[in-house]
Amino acid sequence: MHYRAFLSYSHTDEKWARWLMHRLEGYRVPANLVGSKGRDGPIPAKLGKFFRDRDELPSAGNLSKTINDALEKSHALIVICSPSSAQSQWVNAEIDAFREKGNEDTILSFIVDGDPASRAPGVASFPYTLIKPESEGGPEREPLAADARKQGDGRERAFIKLVAGLLGVGFDDLAQREAQQRHRRMAIITGASLLGMTLAVVLAVTAYIARNDAERRQGQAEDILGFMLGDLRKNLTKVGRLDLMRSVDDKATGYFATLNPRDLSDRALEEQARSLYGIGEVRVNEGKNEEAMAAFRESHARSTALYERAPKNGQRLFDLAQAEYWIGYVAWQQGRFDDAKIWLTKYRDSGIKLAAMDRMNFAWQKEAAYGYQNLATLDKSLGRNVEAERAVIAQRELYVSWLKQYPKNVELRYEDADNAGLLGLLVQNQGKLREAEMYFGEQVQGIALAVKLEPDNVRWQEYRVDSLLLLHDAQRKLGYNDAAKNSVQQALFIAEALHARDTTNTVWMISLASCYLRQALFDDGAAIYAEKAVKLANKARAKDGKNEQVGRVLAAAWIAQCQLALKNMEYAAAFSFANKAADLIEPFWQAAPNETMRLKKSECLTLIAEAYLQMGERKQAEQLLNSALQLLMQHSGSELPFARLDNLVRVMHLLGQKEQAKTHRARLQKAGFVPTRPYP
Repeated sequence: MHYRAFLSYSHTDEKWARWLMHRLEGYRVPANLVGSKGRDGPIPAKLGKFFRDRDELPSAGNLSKTINDALEKSHALIVICSPSSAQSQWVNAEIDAFREKGNEDTILSFIVDGDPASRAPGVASFPYTLIKPESEGGPEREPLAADARKQGDGRERAFIKLVAGLLGVGFDDLAQREAQQRHRRMAIITGASLLGMTLAVVLAVTAYIARNDAERRQGQAEDILGFMLGDLRKNLTKVGRLDLMRSVDDKATGYFATLNPRDLSDRALEEQARSLYGIGEVRVNEGKNEEAMAAFRESHARSTALYERAPKNGQRLFDLAQAEYWIGYVAWQQGRFDDAKIWLTKYRDSGIKLAAMDRMNFAWQKEAAYGYQNLATLDKSLGRNVEAERAVIAQRELYVSWLKQYPKNVELRYEDADNAGLLGLLVQNQGKLREAEMYFGEQVQGIALAVKLEPDNVRWQEYRVDSLLLLHDAQRKLGYNDAAKNSVQQALFIAEALHARDTTNTVWMISLASCYLRQALFDDGAAIYAEKAVKLANKARAKDGKNEQVGRVLAAAWIAQCQLALKNMEYAAAFSFANKAADLIEPFWQAAPNETMRLKKSECLTLIAEAYLQMGERKQAEQLLNSALQLLMQHSGSELPFARLDNLVRVMHLLGQKEQAKTHRARLQKAGFVPTRPYP
């Protein structure tokens, strides 16, 4: 066979696929196992080649020639299992195609996320094709699985299990021999440490080697360095010596910084770029952005040199693009937004070049789309809605062309609809309410088509609820109450069916609670729907109290109850509901102030103030209203965010500042905005 195994995975799990590919192709079988008898004959010293990169499917259920050829030439199939791969039509198609060869016993599973015992969409780890019964009415298949989750085998133990399956040997036998080999390595390392051998010495020696064998010695140094950054790091982590692990990484990063990438061989550059990339990711996960940035910049220097040597090599451009992305990402985390924009723009431009290199490589095509998406997300987070809108429009143009090529590709259909929804939010933030309604309508239609193509995929039903609620909100803002009521009733029907399907699903609880909240805006049964929303949101909060979305929906439910209590002049109840909402919002606001929580906090203050005013307590009311006014007036742009204007006008009217409110009210009226409650 040309390939030891074919790696089947969802694009979401690409990071896992890369890691697994690197580990498998670099794995050395313990010496005392090499040559012994395995399931498929003598056991080799290395596992061989693996197939990972693939074209996307031209249409649902059909595999490209490249994929079919690779499957035909693969001895085994490794399925990276997660909720994403479980719902991937391509992963399921690859399992079916491989199974047709009659090699059921060489299909191996590597679980990275989800619940392997569950069969619920969005939670289940196993693709249905992997476990479907051999015959109708028969029992489910039991896949040979290695569980890399923390609550399972853990990543390293799962990896050894997978290797044992590939070699056709028992896990205990391989694990024991691995342990023996590890102990020998640790003994060597410990002895060497006692003798004072450090990375600095090794690297210093390599600097003075003779020119005639420099390349050979360089390779030896890279091997030692690879060991120190690989196996040594893992062993130090296991024994809790994180200080030594970080010291090794720091020494390596410092050493690499002294080298001129142009003087190194391709192999050395590739190893160093990969090592530095790994160090950078570890540092990002540790929250050490300065150290991460240093590692990513060195990785970028090497990736740049490699690409310049072979500018037609797409893989090298792909690696360079990843380094550009990470430098931009870390700059973003550091609050250096201008630098982030520069590097994320480079990443987008590299993605465009990459897409042009191979029109048949759909993974490369999508890099350009991801580039636009990153820039849009950055600009949106900074309130640059116009710039973000331009980026999403450019991204959406790519999807228009792709959908012409793959009209039945449901995933593409959803992603295009999601882009329409994002455009709706961006133009809504600019006060373009009618345009926002149009985009939200496109989102609803796009997801409805995905539902039609895959009626049994509950993920599309879940997204359909979200899209209908966005459309409802835009329609309410424009005063299209009949249309808004129709939208929320459609969403409510779907959300109730999803919740009935699994009453423990927190996402579906919040989705249904959000529908009840919108339904409570209409007079028919408003109090009943508000109470239902509170009960569901409280239930979700009991399961996931730190989830901001859960807190936001529960706070909104209490705010709805407060508004109803004020309407009925039940002031004690109004105080109680508004204070509950305010107390819930405050920790989220303190932990991570954002625009949504700013609006919710100001709304709570305003409602409590309204209750005081109705009771004749003007002084207490004004204190709260001035606090709300201060919150709403804080901004860094040229004008206030549009979403604040409704509550701002209300606060100003309650404070008697009607003249000051005119400018803001004019913006609302120009946009066609109709308040859900009349201004005082």
